[in-house]
Amino acid sequence: MNPTRKRRLWMAILVLMAASIGGSLILWALQSNVTYLHSPTDVAVGKVPEDARFRLGGIVSEGSVIRQPGSLEVSFVITDRFHDFPVMYDGILPDMFEEATSVIATGRIQDGRLVADQILAKHDENYMPMEVADAIAAAKVKQSAAGAGAGAATYAPNTPQGSTY
Repeated sequence: MNPTRKRRLWMAILVLMAASIGGSLILWALQSNVTYLHSPTDVAVGKVPEDARFRLGGIVSEGSVIRQPGSLEVSFVITDRFHDFPVMYDGILPDMFEEATSVIATGRIQDGRLVADQILAKHDENYMPMEVADAIAAAKVKQSAAGAGAGAATYAPNTPQGSTY
């Protein structure tokens, strides 16, 4: 192998090594910023790793909102109509936050509840994240099948019977 070819080979090897190291660093940095959306059922069955930051999506249970007097602290329960999970938030809630509406809370689990650092409320009457809508629809189907027995009507999203229009 002549010296020119040898030098080109080493240069190609160095470029590939630098690119792979750079790509690995980028993937590592992006992975640490990812927050996954889970339902209360996912949390109840243990799909959320301990001390992981994640988003919890569902509906605010009616009668569950408790505001602490003299502070911004509020606690409430998020449900997917199959499981409930308590949430604590210390901050200003979105204007559209209310009971029986869809929300997404971002935070970590501490002492058996989600300590949220961000709350997102729905922006109009039809908004609901796809994952949350699927979890709620599945819970309604299971409740209908278990509660009404054979021959019961079930809720199916995106059908004339399950339409909200």
